Amino acid sequence: MAERKIVVIDAGHGGADPGAEYIGRQEKNDNLKLALAVGKILAENGVDVRYTRTDDTYNTPLEKAMMANDAEADLFVSIHRNAMPVPGTGAGVETLVFGNKGVEGMLAKNIGDALGSVGFTNLGTVERPGLVVLRRTNVPSVLVEAGFIDNEEDNYIFDDHFQEIAQAIADGILNTIQQQEESETEYYQIQTGAFRVRSLAENQTNILKSQGFPAFVVYEDGLYKVRVGAFRNMDNAVKMEQALRQLGHNTFMVKRPAVY
Repeated sequence: MAERKIVVIDAGHGGADPGAEYIGRQEKNDNLKLALAVGKILAENGVDVRYTRTDDTYNTPLEKAMMANDAEADLFVSIHRNAMPVPGTGAGVETLVFGNKGVEGMLAKNIGDALGSVGFTNLGTVERPGLVVLRRTNVPSVLVEAGFIDNEEDNYIFDDHFQEIAQAIADGILNTIQQQEESETEYYQIQTGAFRVRSLAENQTNILKSQGFPAFVVYEDGLYKVRVGAFRNMDNAVKMEQALRQLGHNTFMVKRPAVY
């Protein structure tokens, strides 16, 4: 990683608030055990991990959100377990977000997909803008429901595949960090034309390809733009521009983020 990212891990509930309960099992304990395991994996992979709690204490959802804000975190992940009014009627994992878009949408999907590979049914991403712990954080935030605590099969998966579950959540976070870093990386392209009509752009692209150039069309700002190559090294971009100009193409260099 280019720089250490700060990730705040929240173990849901705690103290006098046990969360969901099932046959003597308390959600707050499962949450803390899993939060610490996820944080350990992240720390081993170079992440600066902060916790909202590391023992059986209670903080309000607003206090937890403020912890993430005060830490100037890059990501916030709150770990919980689900439950239904009628035990055994729900199963699977889901990730809750304030809004299913941007980095938090990516983070939710990455974690959900990874947990689905462990054996849980992946119920997908659900928007829950009313949750204070998501609404009041100023950073991309998700709440992970790691299976239903009142479902015997989910509890079996949680207990028997615990380390895999921790690894899956950590992988979802690490993959998101990597995707963020890739999107922040800039590179250079050579533009040879911009057209309002797509067919004209495609004609020029075909000419460039016939001359051996890796040309393609980008639709941007209402225009079809013909570009060649993608170089992180500016010197290589300059060489490409010179080769294009030698064949009579009008060019200029543009700098773009890796994902846009």
